[in-house]
Amino acid sequence: MSNRKWTLGLISIVLLVFCYFIFQFVSSTVKIDHLVLQMEQGNVEDKSIKSVVLIAQELDNPFWGMVEKGAKEAALQLGMQIDFRGPIRINPSEQTKLLEQSIAAKADAIVVQGIKDKQYDLLISKAINDGIPVITVDADEPASRRLAYVGTDNREAGKRMGELVIKDAGGRGHIGVIIGSELADNQQQRLEGFRSIIASTPGFEIVAVRSSNISRIQAAKQTEAMLNQYASIQTMVGFSSLDAVGIVEGMKAAKRAGLRVFGFDDLEETKQGIAQGVILASIVQQPEEIGFKAVHLLGDYFKGDVFPVQLFTATDILDITHLKSRVNSP
Repeated sequence: MSNRKWTLGLISIVLLVFCYFIFQFVSSTVKIDHLVLQMEQGNVEDKSIKSVVLIAQELDNPFWGMVEKGAKEAALQLGMQIDFRGPIRINPSEQTKLLEQSIAAKADAIVVQGIKDKQYDLLISKAINDGIPVITVDADEPASRRLAYVGTDNREAGKRMGELVIKDAGGRGHIGVIIGSELADNQQQRLEGFRSIIASTPGFEIVAVRSSNISRIQAAKQTEAMLNQYASIQTMVGFSSLDAVGIVEGMKAAKRAGLRVFGFDDLEETKQGIAQGVILASIVQQPEEIGFKAVHLLGDYFKGDVFPVQLFTATDILDITHLKSRVNSP
């Protein structure tokens, strides 16, 4: 009898343990199903956030940092996400690779600098065929199927620089020019606009043009070499953001004082040079506005609204008068 009770008790314990494990299994299954559902819902929510890849000409460059800032501000307003990429140093081949990778990763949209390259045009066409809108900034890719260009009218900016130089140069002068890159279309357009004004004005001549490769150090070296070769140069012009400061350093190395220096953009060092009188003036772009408007234009595209295929942003002249007014403004 006692053996029978012991057997029944053992069976009861086994049944209880079995029921416990069944309960745990069912409970875990329900929790996993709930977790999977949450993850699926999360993925749906993530897919509703448009991912925009912004490919810079050069990652660690103040101008492109401001473009990124404006793009992120617009993205925050529109519920988008900015993925900022670019080569460490200026490298069109690397820009092309990054564009190709962004297309393969199925970005929702891509913002790039135009580099006027056939392979680049083909990649932009591939992006469009894959349903990925592409907008160019800073430099256009007009032969491609890009949706729009947002940025400075670079030829007009070059013309404006020419008019500024002629106004301040006292009627004549030999000019040395530093451009950021021989490969960048925006630099060539600025130079083209500048040449058109100088060539049509008697008494002025561009005696040399050299590239800084978007490097302050190279701008200084090229300026020093240019000034040592051409003693007649009275005016130096830089067409990328680091050039004017590099020109000033190159002048010191060449032991040439009293030259008229004109630059591009408003880096802190450029503003200091203007305040000290070693840089006369700078043509200032609006990189933050460029990034902001490019992303807002994508917002218009995603909503199905009409948008311009060219959206030029303004340029301003920064000289000592305007610099003082900036300081004194509340």
